[in-house]
Amino acid sequence: MRVEVATKMVAAVAYSQWLILNRINRGLILAGKYFEELEVGAVFEHQPHRTITETDNLLFSTMTHNPQPLHIDAEFAKQSQYGQILVNSLFTLGLVIGLSVADTTMGTTIGNLGMEKTEFPNPVFIGDTIRVVTRIVDKRESKTKPDRGIVWFEHIGYNQRDEIVCECLRKGMMIRKSS
Repeated sequence: MRVEVATKMVAAVAYSQWLILNRINRGLILAGKYFEELEVGAVFEHQPHRTITETDNLLFSTMTHNPQPLHIDAEFAKQSQYGQILVNSLFTLGLVIGLSVADTTMGTTIGNLGMEKTEFPNPVFIGDTIRVVTRIVDKRESKTKPDRGIVWFEHIGYNQRDEIVCECLRKGMMIRKSS
């Protein structure tokens, strides 16, 4: 039963993402910012926030072939220092970056160039609600391609207790408005 529900949830999310991408590709949605619109020092407090479910963590861990019992075995996790399942940190990173997309890069990015710093100073548990703040820390025009520029995004994820659970400095290639 759980697998059937999870499969339906994944299908619904995939369909909604396809609808959004289809509208972006047809020029109907362009919520992200172009290179010129991302000013150093700008801060984005993203909506929505997102509560992490057991299904999120289990699906992500199994889809990425991560058998770590701290993520998928409640009885094992009870014996750990936290006494409960720990959410997969790569899911947390993906969620933190994903929650930033609508305000910053949706339809205006060419792709990620890398993560220069990623830290998880506090654990994330099932039931935690994550909110994200992004700050533009630097940017420069491409040295070889005039239709794009590089932007450094600092993403910080907080839980419902305002504890930092994820910090990431991400470098992205952004489309220039004039291209």
